[in-house]
Parts: sequence; structure tokens; C-alpha cells
Amino acid sequence: MRATLLTALLSVFLLLAARAADAHHSFAAEFDINKPVTLTGVLTRMDWVNPHGWMYVDVKAADGTVAHWSIQTGGPTQLLRRGLGKDTFPAGIEVTIKGFRARNSRTTAHAETVTLKDGRNFFIGEIPIT
Repeated sequence: MRATLLTALLSVFLLLAARAADAHHSFAAEFDINKPVTLTGVLTRMDWVNPHGWMYVDVKAADGTVAHWSIQTGGPTQLLRRGLGKDTFPAGIEVTIKGFRARNSRTTAHAETVTLKDGRNFFIGEIPIT
């Protein structure tokens, strides 16, 4: 009885672990290294969630229209290890983000660096791409 229960619990754990691993995609599956992008705009929100953080930036075009960009960052643990915190990126600040556009060409990108208006520059990607 005890062995059957242990086997059942282990099976459930492995099933859940496989689903979580399946949900995480590689950089190349979602973003295009051949589509670099530089965006300057106002940070409206930053979500510190796993497996990646997300910055939301309003970018004003030359014609005055505003595009709402979703920017994927490294995970919260990676950002915290680099000395960044939730207070580093308050809503309303101006940011310049360099990264790579999504393959689907929507207003989504993967960030490598973010520069604040005061000149501070942070690596916020997952691994440096050279």
C-alpha cells in the first residue's frame, strides 16, 4: 500500500514537472537575433514573475501614436543577483531598452539592456548574446 501511494505521488510530481519544463521556450523559438530593436519610452509597469520578468513600455512614434510594448527580461532571481530590485524600475520613468524583437513581429521583445534617463545602464537579459 505504501509503495503504491509513493509511486502515485512520484508519477504526479513527474507529470507536473514535465508540464512546467514544456512551458518554457528557448530564446530562438520566440525572438529573432536578426531583428535588434532599440526602444525609448515610459515604463508603465514591471512584473517580477517567473520564469521571466516583464517590462511594459509605452513608446511614442514620430507621428505621435503610442505603441504598448511588452519586454521580456531575465527572471527575478537573476535580476536580484545583479543588485536590481523592484525600486530600481518604478512606473513612470523613461527607459531605453536594447534587445531583440519577437518572431511574430508584434510589439514584444526580449531585453538585453536597459538605460535609465540618468545614464545608469543595466544588463537585464538572461545571458549575454554576442
